[in-house]
Amino acid sequence: MTGDSFAGQTVVVTGAAGGIGAALARRFARAGARVALIDRDGDGAAVVAATLGDSSVMVQPCDVTSLAECEAAIDAVVEAWGGVDVLVNNAGVTHLGRFVDTDVDVIRRVVDVNLLGSVNCTKAALPSLLERRGRIVVTSSVAGFAPLLGRTGYAAAKHALHGFFDSLRAEHRQDGLDVLIVCPSFVDTAIGDNAIGPDGRPARPEARTGVKAPMAPDDVAMAILRAAARRRRLLLVGRDARLSYLISRISPRLYEWLMIRRTGPDRKS
Repeated sequence: MTGDSFAGQTVVVTGAAGGIGAALARRFARAGARVALIDRDGDGAAVVAATLGDSSVMVQPCDVTSLAECEAAIDAVVEAWGGVDVLVNNAGVTHLGRFVDTDVDVIRRVVDVNLLGSVNCTKAALPSLLERRGRIVVTSSVAGFAPLLGRTGYAAAKHALHGFFDSLRAEHRQDGLDVLIVCPSFVDTAIGDNAIGPDGRPARPEARTGVKAPMAPDDVAMAILRAAARRRRLLLVGRDARLSYLISRISPRLYEWLMIRRTGPDRKS
């Protein structure tokens, strides 16, 4: 089980004000960890922190696209608790719209948050993680190993996370650093509601992809804790993610056809 694996450890969770990040903060706290909640929405993170009861918790408002802010947040955690045992790179944003209609600045923003935000936090925390032979958890997506219609920038950022963190794991194979990359399918979070449209403004509600039965964030968080405790390298969360992984590797053309059918071939924005 996961409880004893994280008791007394220091866990940093980015994107902790809601969704999977908030669920992970609660799960790690129940497992006995000290939890630092990092989010640009400091007030939202404070609301989550207030639900953690008597657990050791702190909130660090931080825009992960700023290396300086990431370094300041991690420094505060290290100063308070001595180091970082687990870094969860979970902060993310998505967009909706075909690339032909999408401003390049939208793609840049999505890559900046999803990819470079994780790079910034990892750069800041890596010395402590190496010293403590710690763990990194990265929230990727099915879009990290397969195409996703209407989200070229999101898919690019998530694909890049795999290349970066698989390589980082290899670089520090002898140092005891573990890296878990997590690929859920659709999860019941606000990321779609906060999606960026092709012109940089919030996406129109009718452009958002509906999913009949998205996974609950708490179920995803529990699967992540179990996988991290077992020091796994890749976690495909849910039946859809596992099927997507299998089909996309056996028959990329079939996967593409199925994905277009599900998300809508005529979606323009």
